[in-house]
Amino acid sequence: MNFTQADHDYMAMAIALAKQGFNTTTPNPNVGCVIVKEGEIVGQGFHVQAGGPHAEVFALREAAEQARGATAYVTLEPCSHYGRTPPCAKGLIDAGVSKVICAMVDPNPEVAGNGLKMLQQAGIETASGLLEQEARALNKGFLKRMEHGLPYVVAKLAASLDGKTALQNGKSKWITGPDARRDVQAFRAKSCAILSGADTVLTDNARLNVRAEELPSLIPAQDSVDVRQPLRIIIDTQNRLLPSLALFESHSKVIILRSKLDNQHNWPHFVEQVCLPTINNKLDLKAVLSFLASRDINLVWLEAGATLCGVMHEQGLIDEYIVYFAPKIIGDDGKGLFKSHMLTEMDQIQELQITDCTQVGNDIRISAIKK
Repeated sequence: MNFTQADHDYMAMAIALAKQGFNTTTPNPNVGCVIVKEGEIVGQGFHVQAGGPHAEVFALREAAEQARGATAYVTLEPCSHYGRTPPCAKGLIDAGVSKVICAMVDPNPEVAGNGLKMLQQAGIETASGLLEQEARALNKGFLKRMEHGLPYVVAKLAASLDGKTALQNGKSKWITGPDARRDVQAFRAKSCAILSGADTVLTDNARLNVRAEELPSLIPAQDSVDVRQPLRIIIDTQNRLLPSLALFESHSKVIILRSKLDNQHNWPHFVEQVCLPTINNKLDLKAVLSFLASRDINLVWLEAGATLCGVMHEQGLIDEYIVYFAPKIIGDDGKGLFKSHMLTEMDQIQELQITDCTQVGNDIRISAIKK
């Protein structure tokens, strides 16, 4: 189907709406919907929260009787199955829309073309593929979990201009400035889980939570005081963590991944211990990610030290790198970003593609993905 400029404009509006659910929809995808009749927008909406109404429902409520004979622009194929909410395809049929244009087909096996088929069988004209790449960017984690059975992993790194993360003695507070640290809070809030290692937690006495006071202008869809906290996942194969750490002062869910349970301590009620397979006495990191996918985790924010980041990088388990560079020079003795095996040839180096370069306060944020 040849899409008009108006089609592009309305779908772009739907994509902008979908972004408003970035911090709240997990594990569901972010979806936006715009309903248009005779060149006028009569209804619009986005998916706010898992278990709540989908984007199409909000748009249809606003459109009311004007939905009959209208065109619905949806960023993801309308669902066709009964879950916690009724199928949106049926809602569009009952409302009497005449055409549905979706940006992409839903890879969820419970949908996967069935929503479009249901609409077509009801005599509704359908089309897909409009601004598909932009729509895929809305749900990188959901799509990877559905298509590959793994979450999308984003590694957060911070370094001086010469690529050092800390002084030789381990001191690192603070390499980056306050604007960059607030920026990190926004990324944490968008993530389903924060993954780290015991070394990071013990060295920094890290809480690894989202600090609501730093997000008043970044969470338009919900009260910043009640900001959703990502699941905190800590790898601790040597059972070194203690319940007295600052990590456990925030009562949001923590999962400690181990090779054997720690029965020596009285852990808070929100802490779960999970044992996973090991390779050479280290947790199998692919098994870690598969476990997280089984818990409906779409997007993982990796905030860890050079050892864990290095192994994840070497095993090709990082999808995206977000690196904050501070205008500082630490020197030769500083600690590096990654610990990895020695490379001997240039063609052994994994090439990345820079997707964004933005100044954040006095620092530079660079985003890169695997080629």
